Amino acid sequence: MQEQLQELESKALQDLQGIDRINELDSWRVKYLGKKGALTTILRSLASLPLEERKSTGSRANQVKVLLEDKLREAEQSLRETQLAADTRKETVDITLPGHAYPCGHLHPLTQTINEMCDIFISMGFDIANGPDVEWDCYNFEALNIPAEHPSRDTMSTSWIDYQDDSGDMTMLLRTHTTSVTARTLESMSPPIRIIEPGKVYRYEASDATHVPMFHQIDGIAVDRGITMADLKGTLYEFARRFFGEDRKVRFRCDYFPFVEPGVEMAIECLACRGRGCRLCGNTGWIEVLGAGMTHPKVLERGGIDPKIYGSFAFGIGIDRLPMLRYGIDDVRLFYSNDLRFLRQF
Repeated sequence: MQEQLQELESKALQDLQGIDRINELDSWRVKYLGKKGALTTILRSLASLPLEERKSTGSRANQVKVLLEDKLREAEQSLRETQLAADTRKETVDITLPGHAYPCGHLHPLTQTINEMCDIFISMGFDIANGPDVEWDCYNFEALNIPAEHPSRDTMSTSWIDYQDDSGDMTMLLRTHTTSVTARTLESMSPPIRIIEPGKVYRYEASDATHVPMFHQIDGIAVDRGITMADLKGTLYEFARRFFGEDRKVRFRCDYFPFVEPGVEMAIECLACRGRGCRLCGNTGWIEVLGAGMTHPKVLERGGIDPKIYGSFAFGIGIDRLPMLRYGIDDVRLFYSNDLRFLRQF
């Protein structure tokens, strides 16, 4: 029996030395130390031995068991350390390599356009003013020389708010132009005034390539002594030169707006067709981007400014059409489609 134990110990240690994978250790444990293993078989046969031999053989068997269990733990720890070192070498990171670039968002192209336009006018001495999207009738129409019976109200496609004041009249609406901020500005400021008013405006109308029910405008007004139409044209030419570039053609034509007299419209040569005519420009070669003129005396008087002392010009620019002109975009609805393939280009 003693010889069997010695042979088992030698064979088990020899087999253990030949193992180089952790998952093979369990098979070795079952073979030699398991319930049906070689050592357990020897221990069960001790009952057939004489008492004295049983004691010495049992003591020797326990020594072999403890030895094999210790060697098993040592082998397992050694193999785990070896595996960890190998895995670490595989996963080594070269810290000199550039990191992974993560995608990040950016400002919407319309927001970029608004910021750029504000920067241009600020550099020319204008400040920025803001007003509410939900506006009173008196600021959106009355204060701008557009009384209740005025026919130009019909072209505004106004979205009225179901609200009644003390007199019972429905007098609130979604502003149809940021010129309403001009009316507020004239009430609250004294000349000299140079203000631009960017913001959202609302028209109750169908969507097409150049129209949407909610879009953006930036209005401006200057009030001071001696202001003339030449100041207006010079300001707008400078804006067009900076925003569109030196080579873009600009056209002024007479137009009518109730809050200016005389009134003009400024159009930019269509970038999509370079003046030849296309769907975007209605086959005219030009796209109107703003209306302007010398502020009507009644508008100044409503704001408490004497038109006999002060001159004034005003303008209103459709912001959404400007990036269309600059980049040759033929449908304004693309700006509101949330299509990342489109937005990522800006």
